[in-house]
Amino acid sequence: MGTVKATATAATAVLAAGIASVAAGRFASDAALKAPAGRPLPTEPRLTVHGTAAGRITLTRDLASLRPGTYGLAGDGSHAIVGPVLEAARHAADTVVRRLERVTHGTLAPGDAVWLTPNLHIGNPAAALGLDHADIDVPGELGELPAWFVPGARDTWVIAVHGLGTTREQAMNLMAPLHARRVPVLALAYRGDLGAPRPHDGLNHLGETEWRDLDAAIRYAVRYGARRVVLLGWSTGATMALRAAERSPVRERITGLVLDSPVLSWEATLRALARARHTPQPLLPLAVRAAQGRAGLHADGVAEITDPARLTVPTLIFHGPDDQVAPWEFSRRLARRRADLVTLHTVPQAPHAAMWNADPKEYEERLRRFLTPLV
Repeated sequence: MGTVKATATAATAVLAAGIASVAAGRFASDAALKAPAGRPLPTEPRLTVHGTAAGRITLTRDLASLRPGTYGLAGDGSHAIVGPVLEAARHAADTVVRRLERVTHGTLAPGDAVWLTPNLHIGNPAAALGLDHADIDVPGELGELPAWFVPGARDTWVIAVHGLGTTREQAMNLMAPLHARRVPVLALAYRGDLGAPRPHDGLNHLGETEWRDLDAAIRYAVRYGARRVVLLGWSTGATMALRAAERSPVRERITGLVLDSPVLSWEATLRALARARHTPQPLLPLAVRAAQGRAGLHADGVAEITDPARLTVPTLIFHGPDDQVAPWEFSRRLARRRADLVTLHTVPQAPHAAMWNADPKEYEERLRRFLTPLV
């Protein structure tokens, strides 16, 4: 009798451990599959405001707060724009002083929790940049997709699509220089974004289904006068651009791709985000399997999207070795294997999807040279 009871107890313990492991894997996979737009990814540390003064803000000293460049600084109910580190400014050993360009929303006070974001601007193109624009609805597979359209005289449109942890506001980082070159810009919100239809399962599919919303935007652009389009995507938005360039029925209209921090391996990105949530190493494979089962992701999709034979248009990639979400090595490998079509601009010390923020002038000049023959 004792043996039977012990066996039953052991079996129950094994079953409980198995259920707990599955639940942990499911929780870990949420870091990517349920990443809310406009909220920081788990790889982005929270910082503390230690003080503000005229044109200055003091933050917790961290590798993030020491990054070069210009960023949005977001908090709960606040947003500001911060510039470079002010090396000569007096500060404590555990703090960093950066230039405070302006507070665009709310207030910043000592003790506030904040994080750096690639989104420099909030609102819409008129309010943030003074650019005339139209609020439009793109007919999509799941319903109407809100978008901003900034008109231009050229008949080649740039269609911009954001990725993990950001919103279509990220496209405003580049709207002014594109508008100066008379290039029309369409910035899309897609399934799962605020104001856009919710996917049936409530999950982010890392571009594997979302690309169809980008396809809808391409069709819209062609319907309203675009003879050609260039797709500009960040993170999973770059994945969407690659998928659309391969699969869209109107892909012949796509003449170029600009990919910032492209997610070229959903497995690697899932592992990175789960690890950032402090998932124990032995449970990382469970997170990958959980995501695969929940979102219908397949291993052969990784091989497809990095297959150099599938790339057919000129492509500019901005990426860097400090990206903790989408490994830079995949971009470097793709550029090496398709040197005839792909130009890789490596950006050091920049976090995921923030290559422009690290050095806006250099980024815009590289983009200008790439677009000149295409528009």
